[in-house]
Amino acid sequence: MNLDSKSQRTHGVHTGYHTALLLSRTMFVPAWSGNCISMPIKKHYSLAGVISVDGTNLREGDIAVSSRSQKNCFARSCLWTKSVDGKVYIAYSVSHAYSEEDVENIKKGMKLIEHDTCVRFVPRTHQRDYLDIQPKTGCWSYLGARGGRQTISLQTPECTGSGVTVHELMHALGFVHEQSRADRDKYVTIMWSNIWNDRLRNFEKFKTNNLDTPYDYSSIMHFGKYAFSEDGEPTIVPKRNWNVKIGQRFGPSDLDIMKINRMYKCNA
Repeated sequence: MNLDSKSQRTHGVHTGYHTALLLSRTMFVPAWSGNCISMPIKKHYSLAGVISVDGTNLREGDIAVSSRSQKNCFARSCLWTKSVDGKVYIAYSVSHAYSEEDVENIKKGMKLIEHDTCVRFVPRTHQRDYLDIQPKTGCWSYLGARGGRQTISLQTPECTGSGVTVHELMHALGFVHEQSRADRDKYVTIMWSNIWNDRLRNFEKFKTNNLDTPYDYSSIMHFGKYAFSEDGEPTIVPKRNWNVKIGQRFGPSDLDIMKINRMYKCNA
C-alpha cells in the first residue's frame, strides 16, 4: 500500500494504514477524547473539569495540562520550530517497552501526518525539544510545543493504533478538539442531559483559530457521537444530517491536513 497515493483518502478521511477501533458507548475514564476505548483506570475528579490520571492532569479526556487554568494554545510560541528548508522537524523517542507491532503502528500514524504536510518526525539524537512516547495510563498529549522532553502517552494495546496516534500527535502540534470550536453550535447539538455530570466541562467551547476552514465532521479531532455518555444515548448530534459519522480514528481528514499546512505555513 502506497501512502503517497491520494486515492487512499475517501470522503475526506485517510483510509490507508488504519487500525479499526472498538466503538464503546460505556466509558469509565476515556483514555482519549473519542468514544472508542473503555477501561477502568485510577483517576481523581475535580469540579474544574480536570481529572488526574496517575499524577497527570487531563482536560477533555486526553489533553494534559500543567495548570488548572491552561486551556488553549494560540501563541506562535506554542508551535514547533520551522527549519530554513521549510520543514517542521519534530524529534521523538519511543519507549523500549513497546512491541515491534506497536512501534510500527505509531510510525504509521506519523507517516499519515507527514503525507502532504511539511511536518517530519525524526528519531531523537541530541535535540533538546522532543516527544517522548510512553505506554503510560491512557492516551493523552500536551497541547502544542512545550520545550524540552514532552510526554505523549499511548497505552498499549488500546492506544497504539495509527489513528489514535495521529489524534494525540495533532494535539502535540497544537490542535484542539473539533467540537471545541467557537462556531460549533451551528453544526452540532450537545445533548447535555446525556453527559456524565463530571464530564460536562469536556464539551466547553473555546475561542479558536479555525484557520478559515469549515467545520469538519470527519476530523480525527472530533469526539464521537456517544463520547462520555451516561446512559448510552448520543452526546453530540450533527445538525444537518443526524447520520453523519463523527469521531473516526482512521487518519487525518483532508481538512485536518489543510489545517496543519495553514498552521505551519507549509508549501505542501
